[in-house]
Amino acid sequence: MSSRLRILVPVKRVIDYAIKPRINKAQTGIETKGVKFSINPFCDIALEESIRIREKTPEAVESIHAVSIGPLKAQDILRVALAKGADTSTLVETKEEEIVEPLQVAKLLQKVVEKKNSNLVVLGKQAIDDDSNQTGQMLAGLLNWPQATNASKVEVEGDEVYVTREIDGGGEVLKAKLPMVITVDLRLNEPRYASLQNIMKAKKKPLEKIKPQDLGVDQIDSRLEILKVEEPPARHAGVRVENVDQLVAKLKELKVI
Repeated sequence: MSSRLRILVPVKRVIDYAIKPRINKAQTGIETKGVKFSINPFCDIALEESIRIREKTPEAVESIHAVSIGPLKAQDILRVALAKGADTSTLVETKEEEIVEPLQVAKLLQKVVEKKNSNLVVLGKQAIDDDSNQTGQMLAGLLNWPQATNASKVEVEGDEVYVTREIDGGGEVLKAKLPMVITVDLRLNEPRYASLQNIMKAKKKPLEKIKPQDLGVDQIDSRLEILKVEEPPARHAGVRVENVDQLVAKLKELKVI
């Protein structure tokens, strides 16, 4: 292999997936006070896949670096990433109230990729808070690297990477040479848990804290404006019909047909 893998894994701090989100009183977003946060599930899968690549071919991987863009509290999920197997980490610290949109995230990640000389970026296809599914594609565009999205299987053979994506009726296999960007889907793997022992050991692993300005980004610009966030309308209980005639009558009553 002509070049060992220097894997960059972006991870995002989001409201824990097991918690039902509540809209804040101002109806401008989700209530975040007093709520449990954790690593975004798709990011966790990306981290797990990176670790598995190293476990399968340890000689092929030089390093796994986790990076998070968010408030100071986001260092907690970086500690989890380090406990699970990342070697080093970077927190690009933003203000608590700042919402960093996908394009800004991609621009910051581009700088981190260049700084760390990464040649493979593995990240979740989306975050469960905004569901944008844009950052990986934008990052690949900024870097001018090949990309494979929604990965359900990843195989590294030398400088070539084979990525399987689920499509209607089967799977599509993409092949690209390093460097590249991969976004992962839920079916790729099941992430491991971080043991208490490894969490304690992770405290000794490097966690670098920098500001966006250190990467040449002077201001986090917001291009989107949230006008209002509201609960979906309550669903009415269904009714049981005995035959087709009753079904047609009910559909006519509801003015569906």
